[in-house]
Amino acid sequence: MTAPAARDGRNGRDGRDAGDLDVEEVLALVNEAAGSRRDASAASAPTAKPDARHSPDAPHEDHGGHGSHGGHGTHGASRGHQASHWPDAREAAARAARSGARSGARRAPVTVPLDAALGLVLAAPLAALTDLPSFDTSAMDGWAVAGPGPWAVRDKGVLAGHAPAEPLDDGEAVRIATGGRIPPDTTAVIRSEHGRTDDNGRLHTTRDVGHGQDIRPRGQECRTGDQLLPPGTLITPAVLGLAAAAGYDTLGAVPLPRAEVLILGDELLTEGLPHDGLIRDALGPLLPPWLRALGAEVIGVRRLGDDAEALHKAITTSEADLIVTTGGTASGPVDHVHPTLARIGAELLVDGVRVRPGHPMLLARTRQNQHLVGLPGNPLAAVSGLVTLAEPLLRTLAARPAPEPYALPLQDAVQGHPHDTRLVPVSLRSDRAVPLHYNGPAMLRGVAAADALAVVPPGGAARGQRAELLDLPWASAGVSVCFT
Repeated sequence: MTAPAARDGRNGRDGRDAGDLDVEEVLALVNEAAGSRRDASAASAPTAKPDARHSPDAPHEDHGGHGSHGGHGTHGASRGHQASHWPDAREAAARAARSGARSGARRAPVTVPLDAALGLVLAAPLAALTDLPSFDTSAMDGWAVAGPGPWAVRDKGVLAGHAPAEPLDDGEAVRIATGGRIPPDTTAVIRSEHGRTDDNGRLHTTRDVGHGQDIRPRGQECRTGDQLLPPGTLITPAVLGLAAAAGYDTLGAVPLPRAEVLILGDELLTEGLPHDGLIRDALGPLLPPWLRALGAEVIGVRRLGDDAEALHKAITTSEADLIVTTGGTASGPVDHVHPTLARIGAELLVDGVRVRPGHPMLLARTRQNQHLVGLPGNPLAAVSGLVTLAEPLLRTLAARPAPEPYALPLQDAVQGHPHDTRLVPVSLRSDRAVPLHYNGPAMLRGVAAADALAVVPPGGAARGQRAELLDLPWASAGVSVCFT
């Protein structure tokens, strides 16, 4: 529902339009609010320390292979491209989502019923369509009284949702339930535990009675037309309750970005044990729910094998806002992602990132309003690609604010890469981040037990050094943890 109509009282309860702002204007408001937080956090970013001790989980090169154990292909850097620094790659992904809007690919807000709005973002201000409460109500079970006591109690009480009682005369009282409409001329409500009746049925209070006591006056919380929440607010269960109380049946919201997953690799099995050089596909089960947790609507998962023509057709016919591919991002004989992007004239925005694992990840603009994130085939390297490129892009498309940056001291030293950032699974224990083992590019055992990924700067981090943390979706409270 639109704010102006709400303010002048002309809008009905069903809200026939989604709002005055389009999606990109909501994005601008969210980004403006988040910008100052990013600037403030930059000054306190953790720095590298060269004296980090050796770790048994030493970082090593990860390749753009497939499945659970890497695969064919050489390192992506062999093509001679200039890999992006990790923070620059994340910003490039967020900027890519914004730039599509500036070039004219604008997305319209959607109008959704309250029961379908959880996890979306408001596309328009939430303005009250009624006073809250809409009439004077009782804040407690007890008696509504008029004037000084003792009071003669009427036989018929006032229940919530029933017609208002007749006005009270001085010296009268009436039983009233919480939420019941206050009878005219009531001066106070006496709580049940603070009153007693005598043998003649007259009410006495055990405490002093103040004028207006335990009465919620009309408009105490808001008046019609008041802005309750700004555009860009994440719709939580509490927001849904507030919207319903304020008179809404539907909300104008930013639509979820649509994502499609393309699984590449001839060596991948979808069931059973690995055999004869074939391995289980770990990313097919992992990626769709993770993308949903990042705020995407997953519209399809396709298994293409190592087929250049199938990949070309899948990309050029996809209706998703974001295409996610797995493997094939290096330069081996069946690594078809780069050649296919070149064939369709895609704009390569990020071609490799100076991060371990996940170096050969990429981001491309395939159409004006469509992007592709190419993930390495190794599972933990693919997770690195998700948090580096897919998360900021999807967050921006969904108009969600960036999470507040935070850091904790590391319980143990973590060896770093000489030149690249490392993302290391950690568990959170009170005020410490505990680095987990089994954090190689092909391993998921560490991240499966993790609460977050620690951002380890080039050169490593010493014991006790504060490291920036990226919460994993299932470890952070909120409606973003939605895997269905």
